[in-house]
Amino acid sequence: MTFRRDIAAMLTTTFLTWLGQRTTAVALPLVALAETGSAWTTGLVGGAVGLPMLTSAWWARGLRQRLTTGRALAGVLAVGVLGLLVVPVGAALGTVGPIHLAAAGLVTGGATALGGPGQRALLADIGDRSGPGVAARMLAWQDFAHRATMIVAPPLAGWAITAGGPYLLLWAEAAGVGLGAVALLTVRGTAAAGTAGRTTGAPALRHVLARHPEIRRAVTMSGVGGLAWFAFTLGLAILGAETGRPGLLVSAGMTGYGLGSLTGALLAPVLVPRLPALGTMATGWLVLGATFVALPAVTSSLVLIGALAAAGGFAMPLGIGAVNRLISTRTAGPERRAAFAAESLVHDGAVSIGLLAGGAVIGLAGAGATLVVAGAAQIAVALLAAPWLIPLPAHRPAAPPAPVERDRVAV
Repeated sequence: MTFRRDIAAMLTTTFLTWLGQRTTAVALPLVALAETGSAWTTGLVGGAVGLPMLTSAWWARGLRQRLTTGRALAGVLAVGVLGLLVVPVGAALGTVGPIHLAAAGLVTGGATALGGPGQRALLADIGDRSGPGVAARMLAWQDFAHRATMIVAPPLAGWAITAGGPYLLLWAEAAGVGLGAVALLTVRGTAAAGTAGRTTGAPALRHVLARHPEIRRAVTMSGVGGLAWFAFTLGLAILGAETGRPGLLVSAGMTGYGLGSLTGALLAPVLVPRLPALGTMATGWLVLGATFVALPAVTSSLVLIGALAAAGGFAMPLGIGAVNRLISTRTAGPERRAAFAAESLVHDGAVSIGLLAGGAVIGLAGAGATLVVAGAAQIAVALLAAPWLIPLPAHRPAAPPAPVERDRVAV
């Protein structure tokens, strides 16, 4: 069936691109340090990647409305491949410097800012053609493909670096993303002929959030969660160093989170379509916030750290699946693409800001206190967004839920 082929192509692309990103995150700092001899350059790519995302509300508004077909998204991935090749090609020529690292980050960051939300929107469009609730399930499986790389990528990266050095991973990521682009070429779009390239009437991200209160609340929770994420990663790393166990606490936490997250992602395609979307997301953020608050009290036990992190990790795929379901059922066409872009901008931008400022915050307040405050903030925003505590205002939906309409035009 064409539907199954399209879904398989998109999920395969998600796995390949995220596997490459996670393995390269291990290799790229090593290459940057070896080529430039300067520790500060190791963060250049990561910092440059965030700039296109943070500014995408302005420069990407019209472009995202053109991404209605697999072919268009394949073109975005192809641009990303060019960015990925900057560093390994430069290294082969012996010319890698800060400019090359920054350029690689900017190009790949721009491709990610367009391609990530675009792929989710197209996957939801394909799901609409198959039946009610299919879009939410397919988006949950996409999230599973993404999270599976959390388990697969680190050991694969370690083995590859030992066997062939970090440069091998950079070439492999470019090849993997290239294969993903080829797979997307086979995916059909949903826009009618002649409308895929039209950009007039492209909604601003803030207008979409203003017209959909449930999505606005969900995106707010996602943003606060992204901003607080540094407290978990940096906080556990610093707590481990302070207690004489450098690396152990964060390893236990990340392992537990990854295993819990993968388990939740396996169940999300079944549970998310059956649960109230906004309530599910609020519950997920309550659980994660409570996990953060409790972690400083159990630092003496790696098992307890892993167990708490697993509980928080289990809740996250359900919450993310819920926001994807909200967007896929409350919006269509240009609004859908804008809504997915808004969620990515708010969450990923908040993660970047949190990681950038996190070290200074922990230095001032301490790792334990930072974890408690970050957890309390997530609990607070979940309570404020929860529909059972503060009912949603009456509003007229801007777009009907995504029905099974084989002739609907998604421009």
